[in-house]
Amino acid sequence: MEKCVTKTEWRFETEGFIEVQGGRVWYGATRPTQNTATPLLVLHGGPGMSHDYLYPLTDLADERQVVFYDQLDAGRSDRPNEPRNWVLSRFLDEVSAVRDALGLSKVCVFGNSWGGTVAAAYAATRPDGLDRLVLSSPLISTDRWIADNQRHREQLPPSVQEIMASCEAAGQIEADEYQDAVALFYSRHFCRVDPWPLYVNESFDVLNEQCYSSMWGPNEFTCDGVLMGYDGSASLASIEVPVLMTCGEFDEATPAACRAFSALIPNCECEVFADSSHLAFVEARASYIATLRRFLSAIATTD
Repeated sequence: MEKCVTKTEWRFETEGFIEVQGGRVWYGATRPTQNTATPLLVLHGGPGMSHDYLYPLTDLADERQVVFYDQLDAGRSDRPNEPRNWVLSRFLDEVSAVRDALGLSKVCVFGNSWGGTVAAAYAATRPDGLDRLVLSSPLISTDRWIADNQRHREQLPPSVQEIMASCEAAGQIEADEYQDAVALFYSRHFCRVDPWPLYVNESFDVLNEQCYSSMWGPNEFTCDGVLMGYDGSASLASIEVPVLMTCGEFDEATPAACRAFSALIPNCECEVFADSSHLAFVEARASYIATLRRFLSAIATTD
């Protein structure tokens, strides 16, 4: 049974704010370990979500420091809500600013979903001090994502598909029946734990909807924002560090897509978790964390 943990029970050894372009971002870090294991820097998804749903990664804190931060306009960070900040290059600068401020000269990086977009682009263009990379259900190509999730939509019950189509045609995607249909989609392809753990709900409770809709769109299977047409696949061949790409059996980032993208990275393994979807680290927590430990342990000591 997945433990339900609220963020009031989730304590960090250190936390604070870091100045970045556009404002301040919040960070929280677990206690440094006595060994020399390389710290893990965690990039959340969204865009516009928070670090909270990534709580299971604190299981790694017994062997290495785990550092979380909320991207600008997300979670506990400042929310200037300036669209000029919602470009990939600024998010890459943000990662560098966080590393510099916290002295993370050598680091492993974990990115989930949109965080995987940032992490992959960062590894391809700013590899200094990067030991290993984990791409968890990453968004690499928007067109591939939309096509795959259109197929997921077509697997919903016909009555649900009809509701979605009629609401979309009428411009009524805020209607309760449409949101119920979206919730069914999410229960199959976003998180299959029922009910969702509190820490997952907390990330949704603080979602910056303006950032999410401006960068992505109204829901996980519709993109009409900044990321429309995004394709980072060409840069994957430039990633030189070892990479672990993960996804769930029923993921929005489908196993077929993740296997195809992992094949473009010189040194990459791909792990698919059965009976899981977009949050495999929640749905298959024990096996997921064990997989991370194995992958990260190969570079667990610093020079």
